[in-house]
Amino acid sequence: MQVKNPLINKTVLLILVAAISALFLTMIHQFLMAIFMAGLFSAMVNPVYGWLNRRLNGRENLASMLTISGIVVLILLPLSILITVVAGQAVHVGQSVTPWIESFVQEPGALTHYLEKIPYYQEILPYRDMIFEKAGQAVGMISNLLINSLSSITKMTVNAVFNVVIMLYVMFYFLTMGDVLLEKILYYLPLAHHDEERLLQRFTSVAGATMKSTLIIGLLQGGLCGLAFYLAGIQGAVFWGTVMAVMSIIPAFGTAIIWGPALIVLALIGDIKGVILLAVICGALAGNLDNVLRPRLVGKDTEMPDLFVLFGTLGGIALFGILGIIIGPIISALFITIWEIYGDAFQEYLPAVGTLNRRKKETEDKEEEQKQLLKK
Repeated sequence: MQVKNPLINKTVLLILVAAISALFLTMIHQFLMAIFMAGLFSAMVNPVYGWLNRRLNGRENLASMLTISGIVVLILLPLSILITVVAGQAVHVGQSVTPWIESFVQEPGALTHYLEKIPYYQEILPYRDMIFEKAGQAVGMISNLLINSLSSITKMTVNAVFNVVIMLYVMFYFLTMGDVLLEKILYYLPLAHHDEERLLQRFTSVAGATMKSTLIIGLLQGGLCGLAFYLAGIQGAVFWGTVMAVMSIIPAFGTAIIWGPALIVLALIGDIKGVILLAVICGALAGNLDNVLRPRLVGKDTEMPDLFVLFGTLGGIALFGILGIIIGPIISALFITIWEIYGDAFQEYLPAVGTLNRRKKETEDKEEEQKQLLKK
């Protein structure tokens, strides 16, 4: 028996679609990030997969497996080795920094010796006891952080490995069935075909350009700054270089968050060679890489205003963690694009942008005419 009222039928159907979809997404929410990254990486390595598929005479499964194996060998294995080295140096840095701070707290005279080299020391002198107290609190916080972080770091590592396995597994199907899935998604999206293509093109171009520029600039800035730390004799150069590679994604500040305080410490202890190395390599060389390389890597067609890049990156990190480096700018780009589509779709209802400017000009012209009449 068919429902006589088609409106009721469609209403009930929409409610069921929304409810079951929400339930399904809630059920798999812990895998959504892995699925998203699988789609992103699949789009990036799709040319390689296509080349292998042609070389293997259309054996899609084998081409997909070889592509994923290449990702594991060329990216994941070196990355895991780097993480192992960084973790070892992080523990070493933590074990060496805490006693160093404790020595200053236990021997205030040593800290005073360094404070005397700071400009306007006499103005700081009344706050010396408070500085010692805050330094003691910092020691306790650092010690507790190192102890309490061990279990959370272990848990994060296990989760990361699990998500990587899920991502690679999903990539296998996205490479072989990606076109079919994409056509299905676009079919169910009630937008005009050119608007769908516009969103898809914006998504893929910004995602690829953001990942490319972030990885290349991060590797270059982290490598150069890590080299500067090594030449300056700072312990844990690989650890600090990796940290600065991650920090390089923050607009305006970036690696200076790390090498800036290090330069101040070197200046206080009188290490002029280290100060010059950090100022030249980290400040002058690595600091300008972003301005020189990013426009060429990202491209004119995918550039966004700096304000959107800043808030997109910082907001993405706050909401999605480290993956927000990539997801944040993508959401910002889609935000701009969807409003552009809205402007095109409803342009007949929207007032002309230049109306206010024309009225202002007309008012100025009238005032000028009145002035001319008064002069006459």
